[in-house]
Amino acid sequence: MEGDIKGYGIKCLRDEADALLDLIPMLDDNFEKAVKLIFNAKGRIVVTGVGKSGHIGAKIAATLASTGTPSFYVNPLDAYHGDLGMFTSEDVVIAISYSGNTDELLRFIPILLKRNIPIIGISGNPESLLGQYSDCHLNVRVKREACPLNLAPTSSTTATLAMGDALACALMKVRNFKAEDFAQFHPGGSLGRRLLSKVKDYMVTQELPTVSLDTKVSDAIIEISAAKLGIAVVVDSDYKIIGVVSDGDVRRAMHDCQNSFFDMKVSDIYNDTPKIIQGDSPMTQAEEIIKKNRIHSLIVSDKESKLVGIIDAISCIVNL
Repeated sequence: MEGDIKGYGIKCLRDEADALLDLIPMLDDNFEKAVKLIFNAKGRIVVTGVGKSGHIGAKIAATLASTGTPSFYVNPLDAYHGDLGMFTSEDVVIAISYSGNTDELLRFIPILLKRNIPIIGISGNPESLLGQYSDCHLNVRVKREACPLNLAPTSSTTATLAMGDALACALMKVRNFKAEDFAQFHPGGSLGRRLLSKVKDYMVTQELPTVSLDTKVSDAIIEISAAKLGIAVVVDSDYKIIGVVSDGDVRRAMHDCQNSFFDMKVSDIYNDTPKIIQGDSPMTQAEEIIKKNRIHSLIVSDKESKLVGIIDAISCIVNL
């Protein structure tokens, strides 16, 4: 093995990065037209391409589908053997061919035109047959491939993939697509789990540290220490939440009232405006409250303001 192997890799990355930057000046009104075609489509987005373009097309279809645009990939070769039945007149086709003259792709373009199915062409040649017969054409021309022989699709496939991502990102903004929407399409992933998890799924419900207003502070310390949640919840006889006593409240009282500390009751030091959340609330909301208020534990109540659990910061970190 000769030469600077690391240098070869760096050159490839630089060449592909330059190819992406070169796309920016070529982004014209056709891009906006393509986004509007996809956004207004009553059917689905069908992505098609042959060879490496097909692999890129499958990824673009997957990205669109996961960001709110119903999409799927079809190999043009399969389209001739029955898969054309998957197309409807309400669909929009994204056809990918870097040369714009791939025979297998062009052969079923007339069928799409006959059925009045809009075509978004992606190629490196606007003057190609694909470019000419597309309702809008996205130019992904590159100066050269990153391949040392300037033969293997490298910069061109990266440029095409990036153009697909640009379409998906623009559509997300147009649709006002939010993280919660993304989670609906990824319920099995960590993001989906994070956004769909409820407080009730992770809150502590057993041996909750509770005290009354008449409880001695010394006894409250025992409750706080035993539960290891940093707080004791002040409740009345019906288990309704009155307030909270934290280990910080205890330390401050010990510092400020040294002589009378052991004669003090919870009513002397408790916080009557505790942060409370309901069990059906999303864990992300609990996380926000804990971070914003710089607290270690958050009280969970039912609709009648009765104590049902406690969620702590560690649960938010581990489970989110």
